Formats: sequence, C-alpha cells, structure tokens
Amino acid sequence: MSAEGQFAAAEPLKARFVEQLAPEERVTSAFLVKHKELRLKKDGEPYLSLILGDRTGDLEAKMWDGVAEVQNTFERDDFVKVRGVVGVFRDRLQLTIQKLRRLEEREISLADFLPTTGEDVEAMFAEVRGYAAACEEPHLRALLLAVLDDPAIAARFKRAPAAKSLHHAYFGGLLEHVRSLCRAARLIAQNYPGVDQDLLLAGIIWHDLGKIEELSYERSFAYTSEGQLLGHMVLALQMLHAKLAQLPDFPRPLQVALEHLIISHHGHYEFGSPKLPMFAEAVLLHFLDDLDSKMQAIAQQRRRDGLQPGHWTGYNASLERTILHLDRWLQPPAAAAPAAPPAGELDVQAKASRLQAALRGERS
Repeated sequence: MSAEGQFAAAEPLKARFVEQLAPEERVTSAFLVKHKELRLKKDGEPYLSLILGDRTGDLEAKMWDGVAEVQNTFERDDFVKVRGVVGVFRDRLQLTIQKLRRLEEREISLADFLPTTGEDVEAMFAEVRGYAAACEEPHLRALLLAVLDDPAIAARFKRAPAAKSLHHAYFGGLLEHVRSLCRAARLIAQNYPGVDQDLLLAGIIWHDLGKIEELSYERSFAYTSEGQLLGHMVLALQMLHAKLAQLPDFPRPLQVALEHLIISHHGHYEFGSPKLPMFAEAVLLHFLDDLDSKMQAIAQQRRRDGLQPGHWTGYNASLERTILHLDRWLQPPAAAAPAAPPAGELDVQAKASRLQAALRGERS
C-alpha cells in the first residue's frame, strides 16, 4: 500500500489528544476544525491557518505546502485527519501539517471531539430548578419556573457553553456556571443581613441566559449573528419580556430590579455593562460571577498545561498572568536514592558478611 493509502486508511484516526502533544512530536490524528483561514505567504503563495481541537483543548496549526489540493475539501466544523510535526511558536504548541484529509462523521466518535462538562447535566438542572421552586417571593418563583419549564429553553440551557473560550467553554458549561453561582449565593448571602436572596437567585439564573441564543454550539463555539449584533444581555432582556408577557401581574419595580441585575452584572462600563451595579444584590451578582469565571479559568489553564513540566502554566490572556501549580510548588523534592558504594567496597562488605555467617555457624 502506498504512503498516501496508509494515511487514508491504516493509521488510527484519534491516536493523540491535544493535551497529550509534546514539542518535536510527529503526530497523525483526527481533529475538529474550529477555525479556517486562507492566507498569503510573502511570495504570494497561499497557506492555511487553522485552529484544531478535540475534547481536551485547541491547537494552532499551519499548512504551508500542498494547500491548493486540500483548501476546498473541508470547512470550519468539519473533522479532518492530519499528519504533521508539533513545534513551539511564541511559547505555544503549533502543528505544521504535512497531509490533511476530511473525515465523515461516521468515521469518528463525537465524544472524542466535543468538550463536555464532567457533571451530570440532568442532576445540575434539577438542582437549579429546585432553587427556583424554593423561592418565597411568588412572582419571582412563577417567572423562574416559567422559563426553566419551557422545553425549548431548557434543552438549550442544558447544552450551552458559558463562553466561547474564556471560562466554562464546553457543553453544559452555562448550567454548571449557574449551579455554582446558586450554591455560592446561598452561602455568602448569610453573611449579609437584608440581602434579598430570592432576587439574587433570579439574577443568577437570568444573567447569562441570553447566551443560549448569543452562541452557536453545534460542534465548535462561535457567535450567532444576533449574538454579534445584540449581545447576551439584550437577548436575555428579550427573553425576560417574553415570559413577563405571560405574567401580567408581575410588579413593575421587581421587573426593573431584575432588568438591572442583567445589564449590570459585568460590573464595569469597559466590560460591556451599560450600567454599574447600584444595589447590594447587583454588586453581589457581579462579584460572584467574576469570581466563578476566574476560578474556572484557572482550573482550565492548569488542566491545559498539566502535562507540561515545571511550577508555572503558560500565559493566560483573560487573567493576564501565568498560574502557579501550587501543589507542585509545595511538594517536597523527591528523596535522592542512596548512592551505591564503590565496587571494591562491595567486595569487602561481602567478605565481611561471609565471615560473620561462618562465625555464627561455629557458635551454634
């Protein structure tokens, strides 16, 4: 069989995951195309700039030669089998592709490519719905159950990521983020008498709900046209108003307070909030949201760089820093194995042992 035939058929499709790759490794494996761009080299010849991914992470890739043969055979969100060499560019792994072919979905296992929460989605949803059902304020309880019991919304809520790449960027990530905030809010609100826990909970459930329409998440994560034009805050307000139309007795002041929670939760004008948080529950929502996203971003970065040696991860752009592997830093150095005695000394020790054994035999 020719080398091309072997590449097409004989070698395993998903032989390596992104998190397993190392510099200077020659790899043949399958990946999901998350970004595709045709660019020009200085000599005017085209090359492909790609972002490939699987359930463990993303990988930048470049194809410098043979581009004309493959550039029209695949698109973003297609699966491809590639052969290439892993290098390092600007402190990040980068794959130089030598061969590439498009794969049919029947040739791969989707579970290898789609990052998904490790939590039980149905259990998380039941927990969040339980918090909503426990609301003492009847109007908020009716509103929250109206949205969570909407089958179309619930199905997308269970699947959506919380972000395109920064935090909880995997299927079920949005639900996991909301569940985490609900748990945190129940604990921290106890320290602040006067906080309206029902309103805070409503803000938590609604604040990012617009992301089910802001993002597309069939295979890779991207922004929808509505998401690009309006953003998840405006989309959440539209969803809120649609549900409120079914609840004509909902108090107007309570509606405005919930709208403010949605539009202020980023906390700063430069981060996209049209208003700053202006009451205690809004301030709490902002800081809880920010805390949860940062802690999850740290966890993601540590997992992403977990196979790399050393005490520090690579640079995290969203956190604007590198992250210390504290467990490695605190772990005591491995005890050095005792040095073996010189060969001559071994002979002396052996002779002494035989002499002692002989003496013990004579005494017995």
